[in-house]
Amino acid sequence: MRRYPNLKTIAFIGNYLPRRCGIATFTSDLLQAVAKEGDKIDCWAIAMNDIPEGYAYPKQVRFELNVNSIADYQLAAEFLNVNKVDVVSLQHEYGIYGGDYGNLILSLIRNLRMPVITTLHSILPNPNTTQEKIIKSIAEISNKIVVMSQKAVSFLKDIYKVPIEKIALIHHGIPDLPFIDPNFFKDQFGVEGKKVFLTFGLINPGKGIEIMIDALPAIIRKHPDVVYIILGATHPNIKKENGEAYRHSLQRRARDLDVENNLIFHNRFVDLNELCEFLGVADIYITPYLNKEQITSGTLAYALGAGKAIISTPYWYAEEILAEGRGIIVPFNDSNSIAEKIINLLDNEAEGHNMRKQAYLFSRKMIWKEVARNYLEIFDELVQKRSCYPESLSRRKSLRTTPFEMPDPKFDHLYRLTDDVGILQHANYIIPNRNHGYCTDDNARAIITVLLAQNLSLEDKFLNKYGYRYLSFILHAFNEDNNRFRNFMSYDRKWIEEMGSEDSHGRAIWSLGFTIGVSDVKEYENVALEIFDKAVESLSKFNSPRALAFGLIGIHAYLSRFSGDRRIKLYRKEIAHKLFEMYCQNAQDDWPWIENIVAYDNGKIPQALLMSGQWLQRQDMVEAGLQSLDWLLRIQTSEKGHLTPIGNNGWYPKGGEIARFDQQPLEVQSILEACIEAFKVTQDKKWILEAQRCLEWYLGRNDLNISIYDYKTGGCSDGLSAKGKARNQGAESTLAWLLSLLNMYYLDTLLEVDIITKESE
Repeated sequence: MRRYPNLKTIAFIGNYLPRRCGIATFTSDLLQAVAKEGDKIDCWAIAMNDIPEGYAYPKQVRFELNVNSIADYQLAAEFLNVNKVDVVSLQHEYGIYGGDYGNLILSLIRNLRMPVITTLHSILPNPNTTQEKIIKSIAEISNKIVVMSQKAVSFLKDIYKVPIEKIALIHHGIPDLPFIDPNFFKDQFGVEGKKVFLTFGLINPGKGIEIMIDALPAIIRKHPDVVYIILGATHPNIKKENGEAYRHSLQRRARDLDVENNLIFHNRFVDLNELCEFLGVADIYITPYLNKEQITSGTLAYALGAGKAIISTPYWYAEEILAEGRGIIVPFNDSNSIAEKIINLLDNEAEGHNMRKQAYLFSRKMIWKEVARNYLEIFDELVQKRSCYPESLSRRKSLRTTPFEMPDPKFDHLYRLTDDVGILQHANYIIPNRNHGYCTDDNARAIITVLLAQNLSLEDKFLNKYGYRYLSFILHAFNEDNNRFRNFMSYDRKWIEEMGSEDSHGRAIWSLGFTIGVSDVKEYENVALEIFDKAVESLSKFNSPRALAFGLIGIHAYLSRFSGDRRIKLYRKEIAHKLFEMYCQNAQDDWPWIENIVAYDNGKIPQALLMSGQWLQRQDMVEAGLQSLDWLLRIQTSEKGHLTPIGNNGWYPKGGEIARFDQQPLEVQSILEACIEAFKVTQDKKWILEAQRCLEWYLGRNDLNISIYDYKTGGCSDGLSAKGKARNQGAESTLAWLLSLLNMYYLDTLLEVDIITKESE
């Protein structure tokens, strides 16, 4: 037993068994192997929960973390620090952590006080900007990056610019299996006397199993005594979206080809012991995957360790691990090649046996005992180095954008105000007031709220159900007779008008564009597309600056998804010029504003100018947006430095007095979102501070020093008057609060990605 004197406690972060996924299996196996090899080292795990109730974890899991709770990531960091863990081993793959491409994990590891070793289970060769920044940030924070193939090393070095000395190649761990004759276990599975082919793992369309099924008729004609075993449950995400459609299509394909008697499905997730038995009976292991972009494969590693004859398509990991005669590579989507190679192996047993031997001998360095030693040596070295040369923790500390803990999003009052039609406009205290019915304005804000929460991975199980209702209301509000949105509907589901205001039309376009731009629910996108063009065409004829601004923000969201839509791009240019011309005609040095009165929802105008100026490459529009936003903040700042939104009891007419009350949450939300856009355009952190000041207004940093957000109900008071806060918590104010909070979370995730990148420049 080797000694690792610097290690007392090691914590592993990732998914964990009994959760059914490859990362859970890997984390569990790695922890157990390290604990066994490290003798008296205390090894335990922090497990990611993707369902509210979690899983029946073993005692090794000491802390459970809700994947969608930002607060949980911060608590997990504190838990690790308090327990004085020596080193943390992080398992990373896109999709297992919350936030935009899983960036919430950065808020955990950045605040740790011990070395972090990250194992990357996938590395994209063509990442988008956010994906690239996340991996670069993880690499900067981590003391060591572990990958499982030479290809992964090259990607990290050449694409992500990670220093080679920071990268370690450690093979995917495998159980230490004996090199046995495949016939040994066949009687236990009822396949004695047959040649067995095996594919195992979570089943999804990317596995290419249909290609292997297509190869079976040719194989059976030459060797009728074959059976193909497909072992594994359908991937949970695939099953959630499409049920068992893929598996059923495979079964139909087998019947059509008259090979169903040579095919066995085991639709379940098997434990290691049972998996080893299945591997034992296999004569040939098949991975007919369809995509080249796979940097590692636990299933292929297991087959190699069992000494199987392997046939695979040329995805990256297979090309590398099966080189030098350890397996056979066939082209993608080529059932004829698969059939030819299998028949050749069955006809030439000596060749197959030699391949098995080469694979088995190579895999000895991949058994968990050796892999655990490799990890432990890195862990021990890093802890020793830290004790001799203490590292500054400043780069780990999150440069928090907020001087306070932001509340967790709470959607209780949103649900309370929503019925099967949509969201009701008003409330008596917190009780929905049916007398005033519904409006398009609020349902537009509501669908944006739901989608923003889902995009941040903050949704709970009810949100999606309510999103359908809000979007349905918006679609029903569109009047095909005049291509305009209605706004007000009575509680008995009757429209009060045939055409709503220009502003409500603009807000509806904002919601549709946002739906198309960010939703990953295809049905949302499809129905929104049906009326988006018509609605934008009507918008181009409007004269309300706020309507134009709302519409432009929606158009920008739409173009983030369909950037090549020339028709909508032309409308954007036309409407942006119209809004800018309005501003130029009215703005003066002492009144840099688009109208002769500062009224409501004012921040939307500079936000639209900033977006348009950036994407149309019009610096004059950008400057107009920044100048008007800066002015709005100056005239809405008290002597004590807190925000004082212009009141709706008179507004602020040019040459007149600014109405101090009644202050509206809607105005604060619009200014906050404009500040975030200003930061995105300029990267000037003063706009972050201004956005913080806006959020603080809801929480008590205002003229009366009282919180208008209700922590208990999740609602927001309808406004602030000289006598105090309004008692009612209606839809507009509650949605303004939620949009403000969610946008601050969005800003925080942007900064989590950017901090390390900027510090290292």
